[in-house]
Amino acid sequence: MVLDRRDEQEPAYRWLYAALRNQILKGRLRPGVRLPATRDLASQYDFSRGTIVRAFEELKSEGYIEGSTGSGTYVRRVLPDELLQAKQEAGTWAAPVPKNGRRLSDYGRRATLFSNSDNRPSRTFRANLPAHDLFPMGLWAQIASRRLRRISTSHLLVCDAMGYAPLRGAVADYLTASRGVKCVPEQVAIVAGMQEALDLATRLFVNPGERVCMENPGYPGAANVFNAVGAKVVRISLDEEGMRFDERRLEGARLVYVTPGHQFPLGITMSLPRRLQLLEWARRAGAILFEDDYDSEYRYFGRPVPALQGLDPYGVVLFAGSFSKVLFPSLRLGYIVVPPDLVERFTAIISITRRHAPLLDQTVLCDFLTEGHFGRHLRRMRDVYAERLSILSEEANLRLTGLLEVSDVQAGLQTTGWLCGIDAESAAAAAAKRGVEVTPVDRYSQGRVVPQRLQLGFAAFDEREIRRGVRELAIALEGAR
Repeated sequence: MVLDRRDEQEPAYRWLYAALRNQILKGRLRPGVRLPATRDLASQYDFSRGTIVRAFEELKSEGYIEGSTGSGTYVRRVLPDELLQAKQEAGTWAAPVPKNGRRLSDYGRRATLFSNSDNRPSRTFRANLPAHDLFPMGLWAQIASRRLRRISTSHLLVCDAMGYAPLRGAVADYLTASRGVKCVPEQVAIVAGMQEALDLATRLFVNPGERVCMENPGYPGAANVFNAVGAKVVRISLDEEGMRFDERRLEGARLVYVTPGHQFPLGITMSLPRRLQLLEWARRAGAILFEDDYDSEYRYFGRPVPALQGLDPYGVVLFAGSFSKVLFPSLRLGYIVVPPDLVERFTAIISITRRHAPLLDQTVLCDFLTEGHFGRHLRRMRDVYAERLSILSEEANLRLTGLLEVSDVQAGLQTTGWLCGIDAESAAAAAAKRGVEVTPVDRYSQGRVVPQRLQLGFAAFDEREIRRGVRELAIALEGAR
């Protein structure tokens, strides 16, 4: 019997086990065939008989061979792989559909895919991307390695539904000092980013058919959550102070979703008078304001604008943020700060859905925060992003005059631009042909937005790529006129 070559680094019994299993699965050792005696194999391959017996025992325990001492060893006639794998045509799913179709819940029918395209190759000027190539991955790996070396049995158990207590404390300290949020660690829940925070809040406050208000244009991930629960979503337009204060459209709303620090996607910062109006209305109406603070840490002129929650004397604001934008996209950790009287309700909902966020990730992030690495990374990236925004503005003034007027934003990972007599979808299609990715703002809107705008991300791209992107975009827009 000729077997595959052995890797000298691999234990002998594991190699023999894998080689025999491979021969069986490929049909070279057919069902019912008798295998050589263990003594013969030991002699042939110069192994101890114990090595052969150990490999045989593993194959026997997994159902590939059968037999006993004195009767010989045989390949089983029915292999485990045949039992576990349904036969199907190549490239198809063996998924029979009931004749009468599937009976889904109302929620199941309403839910729509909220696609995540961040794993595609980046193209200038894709929005909502940080410069993950500049993240200190080596440092993060060192912290994770240290945590793993020191891990105790307590870290193999569950943690509180609201999250790892030291991380909740670190987040509360950071938000109090840097974002003007009023909270204690007990009010902080660690969640899997903004989508889970939205889902939790909507489950708690909104019944099917009830009104939810949000900005127009606004974050599509929020609209997806509200539509899935069967809410009546009311869009409210924007002006230079942020979401308009329209009591007629706000009437009856159970929850209002806003991005006051850096409006998505237009980049407007909500004015103080507008914030106070909204807070007073929520108090009178008994409604909840959901404040999405998705990237306000990256403000390039002065300190970040204090949070709406920090102005709230009534306990009507849920404040949420995510580390995926400020650190790296695959870090599915975020936070939501809830009023004290809602902590028990949030804990209950988390406990029957996700239970708690991954504990090891929480401990690594906690160390990254408490050891000062998070603050240093933010300061470094603010400088990098401010420079990249400056280069984009300089190039746009040089090459896009008369085609696209780029907005002079002061924060965030992206900006927008007003098109000069060009349709946004046509512009995006023309840009894509030249390797440039811009997003029509209409895609975030209910109804058509006038004037036509494009969203451009700048944070993830270096100087050379930004200059190339602007040149290619100029050519594309000239052709789309």
